[in-house]
Amino acid sequence: MTHAAEPHDGVPAGRLNWLRAGVLGANDGIVSTAGLVVGVAGATLSLAAIATAGVAGVVAGAVSMALGEYVSVSSQRDSERALLARERSELAAFPEEELAELATLYEAKGLTTATARQVALELTARDAFAAHADVELRIDPDALTNPWHAAGASAVAFTAGSLLPLIAILLPPPGLRLPVTVAVVVVALAVTGAVSAVLGSAGVARAVARLVGGGSLAMAVTFGIGQLVGAAVG
Repeated sequence: MTHAAEPHDGVPAGRLNWLRAGVLGANDGIVSTAGLVVGVAGATLSLAAIATAGVAGVVAGAVSMALGEYVSVSSQRDSERALLARERSELAAFPEEELAELATLYEAKGLTTATARQVALELTARDAFAAHADVELRIDPDALTNPWHAAGASAVAFTAGSLLPLIAILLPPPGLRLPVTVAVVVVALAVTGAVSAVLGSAGVARAVARLVGGGSLAMAVTFGIGQLVGAAVG
């Protein structure tokens, strides 16, 4: 009998998380920048105004995404380090109690009392700290996320997504700016929706429809607001 392959066999979970975060960051860049430049285009035909707003939006969005990711990952990393430090201290101060706790955790997973005790003894003899970090804390001490890497990846993903609607609205002649931008954004959202669905083992059609529908609505709303504001101040 052949064993059915699990989704994403051979792809480390950490790499999947990075890919998923990259796709979501790119999607944020596409939607937010598209909404911004389409809104400005609804208010004015000035290419300089559209370009200025678009570039400012890309820079501000990338910085905001990077800062938010840095703060979030730093907080998580600090919490994980504190938990690991406390576990080291407890192992040094109460080795027998920690051994019993480890055996109890394995027993809760379905092992018999005797087997759980034997597993705990063997793992403790090999590396007690690693065993507790894995089973009790569910943390890999050697794979803590680097906040700088997370911030950089988030900024790059957002910028990459943002460049699509920005380039799409700047290159065509005035009469084609909006239809070309909408078409590029819809295709880009469909692609990111499909990729995110595959990475998350979810339905592709639903994910694509959700992203394309949401992005289209955002562009329609910002374009309408741009026209209203442009007419009011024009």
